Amino acid sequence: MKRVAFRMKLNKGCEAEYERRHSEIWPELQNLLKQKSISEYSIFLDKETLFLFGYMKISDPKLMDELPAHPLMQKWWDYMKDIMETNADSSPVVKPLEEVFYLA
Repeated sequence: MKRVAFRMKLNKGCEAEYERRHSEIWPELQNLLKQKSISEYSIFLDKETLFLFGYMKISDPKLMDELPAHPLMQKWWDYMKDIMETNADSSPVVKPLEEVFYLA
């Protein structure tokens, strides 16, 4: 099982909307993420900087690599692009974080 952490950036004033959209996450997107080997997926918000910290476990990184091409993932990105920092293809700007400590 691989642990992955990353950060993204929320647009100012969009904190409540980001949380609302994730509290209503589409069931079919939840299923897709699980099918692509993602589990224990959490996102945390630093309210001072508006950085989002994401953490997930991945059992098969090759499956997760298929997500960007999936139409449902693209639809979600398009839905979220107005409230966060995104790339030209509407995907969120993601900065991988390096693990420097782990306590099992």
